[in-house]
Amino acid sequence: MFSLNVPLPTSVDRLASDLHPKLTGFDRVRDRRTLVCKRFGVDDVRSEERGRGGERRGDGERGASRGAPPRQRALDRVRERLRRPLAAADPFEVAVTGVDVFDAPRSGSRPVLYLAVESDGLVRLHRRLCAAFGVVEGIEGDDYVPHVTLARGGDPGPGAVADLVAAEFDPIRWRVHALDVWDPEYREPAATIDL
Repeated sequence: MFSLNVPLPTSVDRLASDLHPKLTGFDRVRDRRTLVCKRFGVDDVRSEERGRGGERRGDGERGASRGAPPRQRALDRVRERLRRPLAAADPFEVAVTGVDVFDAPRSGSRPVLYLAVESDGLVRLHRRLCAAFGVVEGIEGDDYVPHVTLARGGDPGPGAVADLVAAEFDPIRWRVHALDVWDPEYREPAATIDL
């Protein structure tokens, strides 16, 4: 439903635009790029309370966002649940260091070409959020690879992926002071949370 993303500086978009002409042969080339910190499922946005016997039950329309549209209620719930795990989070450093490929992605078409991201702070925050919300098997927890997808699928042609992976550029470094709650339906940030 939603994801918590690291905002990307314009220099990452410029790099992706510079690489765009070399992405011929891929089925899908991303025009909007994201760096996902954590994904949230329907259960993560469902507000629950405990009954007298300790059983969990959904509260439907209860809470401060009563009467709000379902998307707004879900967003309010995600923001509420993020408050505690993000309270101790400090700004952190991130670097785009190269181009790499998932030859056999967990789902969807292959190959997946991406900008490789290095950040101990991002990985620590991801693990903290997985402890609070659970893990999406195969792509989170120990399997989490911070990255920015450029393109996927298709038949890029002999040597095209290898040439892109071998491309050299100066690392792009920045400090993250806020995170965006990404709305995949509208393909835009629905909220920003300062660190």
